[in-house]
Amino acid sequence: MKDGWLALRKKRPRTQMAAKHTVRLTISADCISSPQAQSALAQAAETIRSGGTVAFPTETVYGLGANALDATAVEGIFLAKQRPTWDPMIVHIADQEMFDQVVVRVPEAAQQRLDKIDALIEKFWPGPLTLLLPKQPAVPPIVTAGRALVGVRMPAHPVALALIAMAKVPIAAPSANRFGHMSPTTVQHVLEDLDGRIDLVLDAGPAWCGVESTVIEVRDHDTILYRPGAIAAEEIEAVIGPVVLYHAPTTEPGLPRHPESLPSPGVDMRHYAPNARLVPLEMDAITATDQQARWLRAVQEQSQNAQKIGVLLPEAWSLPEGFAGIHFTWGNWEDDQELAQRLFAGLRTLDAMEADVILCPLPSSSGLGAAIRDRLLKAARTQ
Repeated sequence: MKDGWLALRKKRPRTQMAAKHTVRLTISADCISSPQAQSALAQAAETIRSGGTVAFPTETVYGLGANALDATAVEGIFLAKQRPTWDPMIVHIADQEMFDQVVVRVPEAAQQRLDKIDALIEKFWPGPLTLLLPKQPAVPPIVTAGRALVGVRMPAHPVALALIAMAKVPIAAPSANRFGHMSPTTVQHVLEDLDGRIDLVLDAGPAWCGVESTVIEVRDHDTILYRPGAIAAEEIEAVIGPVVLYHAPTTEPGLPRHPESLPSPGVDMRHYAPNARLVPLEMDAITATDQQARWLRAVQEQSQNAQKIGVLLPEAWSLPEGFAGIHFTWGNWEDDQELAQRLFAGLRTLDAMEADVILCPLPSSSGLGAAIRDRLLKAARTQ
């Protein structure tokens, strides 16, 4: 696949929508060629082609998709999610032809940039890496929040790839949740937010990664990391050299909270928040013994201050004697993949149990831990 790779609409989606009947179809990623799976895919693909909305699994989280080349269909995503139009989307593709429909070829004069993009595609696609690239005119401005760059990726999940290929159109798909809520890693999470607001959902079981794709932009002289994700910055640097973490400009008092449009998917500060107040607890660069002591002190302090405290509890970690709150067993503290996969499920579970405050330790800032920290810190800043 290497050969050939390479005015924001002011109208906002309506704030009211008629109730829909959301069809739920079960499909196995291990039996994608079975008659049942092919029938489900055909129905979902026809829904996409006819301008509808379909929630579907990717290896990261569940996405809410519509035909990326149909502005009216994409508006359906904004309406269902109650998502503002300044927040751009990622376009998912299944082959070279779709890539060429979505992306303008990088000029040969920018050979170094082209080589880096080719190297990343060769290494990480299909997979959870989103590249910001110049968009084709066929991509409606609503997809990119009026920006000249479009986020594009080829998912690794067999159901996602099969759906896109059968639909025969690139699919714009943010996460399948209400705007600002926690991302969904199961169909139950999707339906909690969007049942009756979307046309169809494909149920293929839990998402594998649990956090969204990594988003980067390769420029002539540097590479910008907009969103830490399922592919760690260190993995990208091993392929193309250093990356620079994007920092959003500080909003001055009295100015609007948001710009006219965001430069990339995933940089909004209102993402990933539970209803409960989230309290992240720094654990980086201290010994395991000190981590346990700090954790127990923090749980005790929050227990005194909160009416009902919930905790994301790593395996083998203890709780203070007499702890009267609730907890979710998060996973092995040394296994960032397990922590990432169970992160949003844990926050949703504690929310459903009506915690007032959720206390959560912050993993290391290296590797996949950076993506987990990003989600937790953004959730905490929202409140």
